Amino acid sequence: SIVEGQAVISRLSGALLRAFLVVWLIATPALLLSGGSRDAAEGVALIALFAAIIAFIEYGSEYPSLVDFRHAPPVNRLRFGAFFIIVFLLSVICRGFYDTTAITEFVTAIAGLVGHLIDFPYSPVRNMILMLPAGADPALLEAVRMTAGLAYLLSILAILTIALFIRLDRWPARYGTFNVWVNLPTFDPTAGGDVVERLHRVARLNLALGFLLPFVIPALLKIMAQTFSPLSLDAPQALIWTMAIWAFFPASLFMRGIAMGRVARMIEDKRRQRYAEFGEEGVLV
Repeated sequence: SIVEGQAVISRLSGALLRAFLVVWLIATPALLLSGGSRDAAEGVALIALFAAIIAFIEYGSEYPSLVDFRHAPPVNRLRFGAFFIIVFLLSVICRGFYDTTAITEFVTAIAGLVGHLIDFPYSPVRNMILMLPAGADPALLEAVRMTAGLAYLLSILAILTIALFIRLDRWPARYGTFNVWVNLPTFDPTAGGDVVERLHRVARLNLALGFLLPFVIPALLKIMAQTFSPLSLDAPQALIWTMAIWAFFPASLFMRGIAMGRVARMIEDKRRQRYAEFGEEGVLV
């Protein structure tokens, strides 16, 4: 029918837009930085193409397979926007290492201030600095401090933004019926046990991982460096992606935990309302 055809066109056009945005995100460091090798450029293009295909297939299909909250906007949009901002600003900092402009100086000054404020004993930023091999170049130490500090601060701000949005905007109830199977494809509500208890349990696990991973990842990289070759952050793109993923991946888990906790509480509220209605009618004592 015409309505079904329009729905398919809308879904495919949305998937194509998301695929383009993914390519733009992955290509941002390479576009802002110069001097990279041809092999590096080809590698970035290949990764961007692969990620775009995954995004198009995921959002172009009628049924989800990997992405959470696909039909519960704007959680994924906020997460993508936060990650893009982190990657973009870190790329601006790295560009300032060889091409100084007013924008690069401003972002670098903010990042330097943030990095020094967050760089205290046992902080995630200090752990990232300690991950570097002994005798590392002071310039590299400062670059890691700036990028790690700014990326970690932005990830915290993204978490606070998601939390405030969910609390103040009555997400997801305000946006219509929330389908657990569609919006949580990796969570099986029929696996056994009470779905609310399982949602709370998974939410707490995501919150715990989101809090601990910024501390644990540098320690794991340090241990791995003793067995394998240490992680090299001399290349600007390696520095950008390492700091961006280190900061945002745990933050994304934390955001997922917040959202799943909200869904569990929403189901609990619906149950209480249903029980109250039945009780008033004398159906449930």
